[in-house]
Amino acid sequence: MTENKSAWQDKKDSLPKRIGLASDHGGFELKQEIAKNLRQNHYEVIDFGNTQLKQDDDYPDYVVPMARAVANGEVDRGIAVCGSGVGACVAVNKAKGVRACLINDTFSARQGVEDDNINIICLGGRVLGQSLAWELVKAFLSAQFSGAERHVRRLAKVEELENGGSNL
Repeated sequence: MTENKSAWQDKKDSLPKRIGLASDHGGFELKQEIAKNLRQNHYEVIDFGNTQLKQDDDYPDYVVPMARAVANGEVDRGIAVCGSGVGACVAVNKAKGVRACLINDTFSARQGVEDDNINIICLGGRVLGQSLAWELVKAFLSAQFSGAERHVRRLAKVEELENGGSNL
């Protein structure tokens, strides 16, 4: 365990309750379905938009504010959706404190949290069906960071890189 305890270590024992959602037009329908499922399962959903289907919107306008809210602790975890999930993933990872991955399988959704403490899942609205997307979201939200020494050590190295360090 590192001497310098990070904020992400404090959250390892709590399951998320407040979930941030964001999408552009390519992920709009899937985001709406995920929001409905989350609410039915007693999650508090914070929708960062887009709240109307607009074919000329841009994913950074919605996913970046959501990513900042995750990083600042305003929401517990986030779900970013665009057409492929790739653009949203690139954008949210620019926010300091975000660890996001494009997820297409349940193992990665769970393991990404347990080992790498991801706090945002990125999904492709034009790639995934609603049933699979919901399975991925459930795996992501039910997983907890293990806190294992090797994972804490690795995340400390990633955090150092994020802070401008080049100790590698």
